[in-house]
Amino acid sequence: MPRLIVIIGATGVGKTARAIEVAKQYGCPVVSADSRQIYRDLPIGTAAPTAQEQAGIPHYFVGCKELDEVYSAGQYARDCHALLQDLFTKHETVVMVGGSMMYVDAVCHGMDDIPEVPAAIREEVRMEYQQKGIEWLQQEVQRLDPVYWQQVDQHNPQRLMHCIEVSRASGQPYSCFRKREKHADNHPLPFDVQYIMVERPREELYERINLRVEQMVEQGLLQEAQVAFQKLHIPLDGNIELDYSTLPNSVNTVGYKELLRYFRGEWTLQHAIEMIQQNSRHYAKRQLTWWRKSLANE
Repeated sequence: MPRLIVIIGATGVGKTARAIEVAKQYGCPVVSADSRQIYRDLPIGTAAPTAQEQAGIPHYFVGCKELDEVYSAGQYARDCHALLQDLFTKHETVVMVGGSMMYVDAVCHGMDDIPEVPAAIREEVRMEYQQKGIEWLQQEVQRLDPVYWQQVDQHNPQRLMHCIEVSRASGQPYSCFRKREKHADNHPLPFDVQYIMVERPREELYERINLRVEQMVEQGLLQEAQVAFQKLHIPLDGNIELDYSTLPNSVNTVGYKELLRYFRGEWTLQHAIEMIQQNSRHYAKRQLTWWRKSLANE
């Protein structure tokens, strides 16, 4: 069977370099499994592979979506499986690399069969949330899906909105889709999966993360973020009210969220940089916990 080599690890640990080494060894392409590198115009803040790194090695799912596009792990899994089916006709081995746990999991283990939500319903729920607040979201989830209400992070507006969106679009509780068996359990993958975990001592990893953030700022992260916010029509004037929980997916991530507070005059630049470093370290810790648990279950 063809083989998918999946390179995993914490942010800043050196996954991109390892992926390129393996791809050169096998003469194969690289498939990104990063939910932010997929967007155009964010190469610095997402640490996307550079043109020099990509030279001679085909890369997929890097800089291929517009900043305002909504793209889910489920969509990625479908698109990635279709791509892999084609790539495996030409290569015995393909490398996948990225820090987005849900993307990797969706490809290698499948996902709950959640129905797509029309854009009109998504916008409707977003507007209601902006007008009525998180208390309304909480009450609506309790009403529509009391089972999921007992499981969800009840203070996470994104998860609450998603539950409401799916329930409205399907006419059924969100939890009824989550209970179904994942498709990969019933339909074995047409390829083997081999994991390579890139690790470093925690102190070294945290030093790398701190340094990388400083390098991103030197490379033009502030300018990149400002242009992205302008393209997305996100107000940089601190006098204009902004709900940070409804930011587009492309910039609703470490690096851009902190700089947005700087641009809006809420934080100093130094504090924003320190918070990017701190939140990146926290994210790395969550990734390590996820990957180790996931590998233990393989």
